[in-house]
Amino acid sequence: MCVVSSPVSHQFDTDVSVTPLGDGRYDVPVRDGWDINGNANGGYLMSLVANAMRAESGRAHPISVGVHYLAPAPAGEGTVTARVMKNGRRFTTVAATLSRDGRDLVTALGVFGDIDSSVPPHAVSLDRIEVPPFDECPTRPGDAGLTGFMSKLDMRIHPDDTGFARGEPSGEALCRGYFSFRDGRQSDTLSVLLAADAFPPVVFNRFGMQGWVPTIEMTVHVRAVPAPGPIICAFRSRVIQGGMWEEDGEMWDSTGQVVALSRQLALAPLAR
Repeated sequence: MCVVSSPVSHQFDTDVSVTPLGDGRYDVPVRDGWDINGNANGGYLMSLVANAMRAESGRAHPISVGVHYLAPAPAGEGTVTARVMKNGRRFTTVAATLSRDGRDLVTALGVFGDIDSSVPPHAVSLDRIEVPPFDECPTRPGDAGLTGFMSKLDMRIHPDDTGFARGEPSGEALCRGYFSFRDGRQSDTLSVLLAADAFPPVVFNRFGMQGWVPTIEMTVHVRAVPAPGPIICAFRSRVIQGGMWEEDGEMWDSTGQVVALSRQLALAPLAR
C-alpha cells in the first residue's frame, strides 16, 4: 500500500486527499470550490477518485483511467470503494465507485503503474499544436469572477478560440490553450486528469454557449510525467449527433512531450 497523504502546500493536493478506512474503502470528501454552478467538475472528480485508486494500487502513476458519471456531485461527504482487479508485474488494475448516502455518483476503472518516458522506441506522429505565448493568450472567459474551479486555475485560451464568450463562435468545435494552477503548483500525472476537463466545451465554438453539457464518460491515457511549466492543450470534436458529442484531447508539456490523451462523451444542447 502506498502512502495516501503527505505534507502538502497546494490547494489541489489538499482537495484530492483521501483517508483510508480499511478493506478498500476511503473517506473522499468532494471539496467545495471545484464546481461549475454547484456541481463538481468532472476532471476534479476523476482526479479525486483516481487518487484513492492509486493508493489502493500501491503504484505511482495513473496510466489509463475511465470514468462514468452517474449523478451530479455537489460538495459534500463521499466514500470510494476500491478493489484490485489484477496486480501484475508492471501494472495494477483497480475498479472503484464514489458514493454518498447509498447513491453511486461515479464509477471508474483504472490502470496504475510506473512511467519511464526514456524507454525507446519513440514514434510520435502527432504534431504539437501551435499556440501563442502564454502571456499573449487571454484568460478563460469567466476567470475574472473567480468562481468555482476556475478560481483555482490560471487558464489561457488561444485568441482564435474565445469567440463563443462574445457571442461570436468560430464555427469550429475546437479549443486550444494552456493549463496551469493559480497557486503555482506544477502539473503531474494526477493533475492532467483535471486538465482533460478544464477547458470550455468545444461545442461552444460550434454553436455558442447554449446550456449545460454534462459528461457521460471520460477516459484519459497518461503518457509521460510532465516537465515544469504550463500544459499546452488542444480539444476538438468531429461528430455532434443524436444529442451527444465526443471531445478528443491532446496535452503537451513545456518540452514538447506528449503527456496525455483524452476522450469524453457528453450531452449536447440543441443547436439554434
